[in-house]
Amino acid sequence: MDMRTRVNQALKQAMKDKAAERLSTLRLINAAIKDREKDISTRGDSEELGGVSDPEVLAILGKMTKQRNESARAYEEGGRLDLAERELREIAVIEEFLPKQLDEDEVAEAVRVAVTSTGASSIRDMGKVMAELKGRYTGQMDFGKVGPLVKDQLCAGGGQGC
Repeated sequence: MDMRTRVNQALKQAMKDKAAERLSTLRLINAAIKDREKDISTRGDSEELGGVSDPEVLAILGKMTKQRNESARAYEEGGRLDLAERELREIAVIEEFLPKQLDEDEVAEAVRVAVTSTGASSIRDMGKVMAELKGRYTGQMDFGKVGPLVKDQLCAGGGQGC
């Protein structure tokens, strides 16, 4: 079952269960997916006329999670614990649709494999490695934290530009 269908089924179930907070978060997810579909249709990209792909939905969900983590942190710093808790509850709903997050060792191994498989030898190849990782692990790792690991791996080999 594709991601879009899973979200829609969860939305319908939340309506039946009268779970207002969950329903609200699922509607936000649905709206973000529809916005992406509108972007695709207005671009007229013929390859993407089938709608939003699962990797794109995972990217949307990852972005939503990151935004809510940042908001929760800001609310906590501002002493608004009630709002921070609400953001964290929204994250819990969003994460139901994300695949299991890789631990540090798994991320390090994925970076090593991506560097090897792309034949990356210098910092100039960082884009190739990141593209490989995003293609395989979208939604499973924080690419903001992975970037420095890729750079370290490429620089450890004595690559140029380090």
